[in-house]
Amino acid sequence: MANNSYEKPDFWSRKAFSEGYPARSVYKLKEIDEKFGMLKKNSRILDLGASPGSWTVFALRTLDGTGHVTSIDLNPLAKDVKGDNLTFIQGDLYDEEVRAKAMEGGFYQSVICDAAPRTTGNKFVDTARSTGLVELAIYYAQTMLAPGGNFVVKIFQGGDQQQLLKQMREIFVSARGFKPEACRTESFETYLIGLNKKG
Repeated sequence: MANNSYEKPDFWSRKAFSEGYPARSVYKLKEIDEKFGMLKKNSRILDLGASPGSWTVFALRTLDGTGHVTSIDLNPLAKDVKGDNLTFIQGDLYDEEVRAKAMEGGFYQSVICDAAPRTTGNKFVDTARSTGLVELAIYYAQTMLAPGGNFVVKIFQGGDQQQLLKQMREIFVSARGFKPEACRTESFETYLIGLNKKG
């Protein structure tokens, strides 16, 4: 069982602020990266639904001045999220022009997505919307990842998780679900991991 201090709603938020991240979600990616080796130096990383930018900041710190990060969101990144090896595309993930811009630099070694739909409070509706976003993220991964590339995407539990994993197993050598410790106890979000994209 996790330490009780981890259960306080603001624990991860305070930690994120103290370490220079815009949001607590960074620790989900950090745990995923430590467990699965998602991100590599000298690589190209695509961050879908990036605002306010915690995952982008973590990716930039992982690259440590090497490689490149491209981040996409309808909303802007936090003002202090910047880097010489960062490209931000403000636009809709469903927009063909946005997809074309994302591919201007070539294929990626990692596609990461912490995007979530606008929630309604209706679990059925919210889960269906989440599934739609996951399907879109899988499309990005399938078309923009280089062979051997890795993929992580957030999904609300209770939807088509098993069917989506089945689809991912056709694309990746390995695919599985994973719920990081930094997820709120009451949250029904989890993550799908795809490793080593097939050539």
